[in-house]
Amino acid sequence: MSLNILVTGGAGFIGSNYIRQVIQTHPSDRIINLDKLTYSGNLENLREVADHDRYEFVHGDIADEDTVKPLVKRVDAVVNFAAESHVDRSIRAPKVFLRTNIDGPHTLLEAARAAGIERFLQVSTDEVYGEVLTGRSAETDALCPRSPYSASKAAAELLAHSYFVTYGLPVLVTRGSNTIGPYQYPEKVVPLFVTNALEDKPLPIYGPGTAVRDYMHVDDHCRGVDHVLRHGEAGESYNIGADNEVDTLELAASILKALGKSDALVQHVKDRPGHDQRYSVDARKIGATGWAVRYPFEESLRSTVEWYAANEWWWKPIKDGEYARWYEEQYGDARDNA
Repeated sequence: MSLNILVTGGAGFIGSNYIRQVIQTHPSDRIINLDKLTYSGNLENLREVADHDRYEFVHGDIADEDTVKPLVKRVDAVVNFAAESHVDRSIRAPKVFLRTNIDGPHTLLEAARAAGIERFLQVSTDEVYGEVLTGRSAETDALCPRSPYSASKAAAELLAHSYFVTYGLPVLVTRGSNTIGPYQYPEKVVPLFVTNALEDKPLPIYGPGTAVRDYMHVDDHCRGVDHVLRHGEAGESYNIGADNEVDTLELAASILKALGKSDALVQHVKDRPGHDQRYSVDARKIGATGWAVRYPFEESLRSTVEWYAANEWWWKPIKDGEYARWYEEQYGDARDNA
């Protein structure tokens, strides 16, 4: 299947990895990357494909109808990665999440409906299921988000599904678990821990550090998204997960061991408000269509740690300026109240 694809949020972590993967594995596909270049959008993530003849970058906002409409008319498919995605930031400032994560998908869906688009894939998250203390979430389970971030993602999903039911727009949804790998903005837990450890700075762990997550390599996540885009059934949702059970203390210990750093760098801080203690998805549905994880957790984490250790040129400039101010606001308060 040869596609012209509008990838939104393609200068971010998962989006940029997806673009590079598609360019490499689908030699006749063409990609337009629409990105607003907010704090976590970085064109350095795409330096390998910046001049490729099947890639085009457009600087713009997915919530801007005048920008979105003409781009959607040029493509066969839309893959929407664009989102404000950090739970901590959504707790402090939820309003921006509503614009990007709800108004943005609505603008894209309207443009896709008008253009008669062939496929519309809304990239979502396992966090829409809310806290799952036992078992694994199936696609048929109720959505029960517990943070402004996950609530905005659930709203976007529901809106997208309504366009399938009401207008017949061929919508698909993927719900991915925690994703790690190259080019992830260092506010997220793995690059935060790795880069702090490399600089011999404390690793801030919320509360007792017992929150469990399923960590998946970004290459596996991107293959899952692409597989659903090309082979998924319209109107359906698909979990993408690696079936891992790793808590924050275990994660920190593994990173410190890989870097030969002392456990003394572990620093417990005040827990996040409403902190979900566990997510776990059942990925058998997408597995039945032919997708499977390639990276076991140990290899996924090892390769991620090695990438950050070898690419200080990418993350060190990020950790100055806006990031430094945010970090002190976020973890300074948490340290004082631990």
